[in-house]
Amino acid sequence: MAALAVEALADKKAVDTKVINIQDISVIADYFIIASGNNKNQVQAMADNVSEVLGKAGYTPRQVEGYATANWILMDYTDIIVHVFSEEDRLFYDLERIWRDGKVTELEELA
Repeated sequence: MAALAVEALADKKAVDTKVINIQDISVIADYFIIASGNNKNQVQAMADNVSEVLGKAGYTPRQVEGYATANWILMDYTDIIVHVFSEEDRLFYDLERIWRDGKVTELEELA
């Protein structure tokens, strides 16, 4: 599921996608996937594509927050949580720093 989400983000030209394995440090999910878009339309398109690709694979989100403003769209798929940010909000919230105890995972490791 995480690999599909990363590929869906890449299809919409996501900027600086990071996958953080948090399964050893948190019970909320196994992976955080963090990506940025250059503008509101791109951020929404990235979220739409993740939703479409994962939906076709049989995954439905538990919850989606922030779609209307497109500053930070959070998509909770239980095992993975996808964070799609505008560039400035990503810098402001700095999830990579907050979750630095997690292990940054390469796409090849997800397969």
